Amino acid sequence: MSDDDSTEPSIDFNTFVLSLSTSALMHLGNLPGSEDQTVNLAHAKQSIDCIALLEEKTKGNLTGEEERLIGEVLYDLRLRFVAATKDADENT
Repeated sequence: MSDDDSTEPSIDFNTFVLSLSTSALMHLGNLPGSEDQTVNLAHAKQSIDCIALLEEKTKGNLTGEEERLIGEVLYDLRLRFVAATKDADENT
């Protein structure tokens, strides 16, 4: 094993946002390659709300790339959440 294999990957703002996004996708049952496709709308909403809170609290302190990423992630997750909520309502 080389030294590069044993070092932990660096965590930056984009990685953190994508990690929260992955959590939301998992709870929406939209995580590609995941065997567990269980939908938990409450947990998905909580993850989305955390990203929205992060966007609000960091406003004016992000790079253009970070602002675009968080905006695009929130837009995508909110659309998926609405679709999942509609599907859940139709199946009940």
